[in-house]
Amino acid sequence: MSDGPTSDWSPDGVRQIVAAHAGLEGPLLPILHAIQAQFGCVPPAAVPVVAEALNLTRAEVHGVVSFYHDFRDAPAGRRVVRLCRAEACQSMGGEAAAADLLARLALEWGGTTPDGAVTVEPVYCLGLCAVAPAALVDGEPVGRLDARRLADAVDAR
Repeated sequence: MSDGPTSDWSPDGVRQIVAAHAGLEGPLLPILHAIQAQFGCVPPAAVPVVAEALNLTRAEVHGVVSFYHDFRDAPAGRRVVRLCRAEACQSMGGEAAAADLLARLALEWGGTTPDGAVTVEPVYCLGLCAVAPAALVDGEPVGRLDARRLADAVDAR
């Protein structure tokens, strides 16, 4: 494995990851996590390679990749902002903070800025309801957000 994700994926690289996890019971999720850790995403072209290696259909592998929100089919930005969209955060002003950030970055949910700096993703409950509205900025929780505090958290890191 490299020190960080790289988008330079190859079928042979995916096969090596599959081989390293072949002895596990139920290896699909660990394989997908390893692919994403290695390449920054689970490239759509990797799905048939994994399917063939595990004797699964492409639809089965694609279904798992598309079901779990942590898997991406394209690399994320250098910074990832996950904003809670659950009811507690929405009732405490999360919608306004999210709308402000998305407008400021000119993004839709799940989008990445053209320079690859920031990706903004929706999350449906971070378990931080007591400090709603909340977000994870590069994996670090940030609570009691308003538009300014969220912008500061994104800009500060």
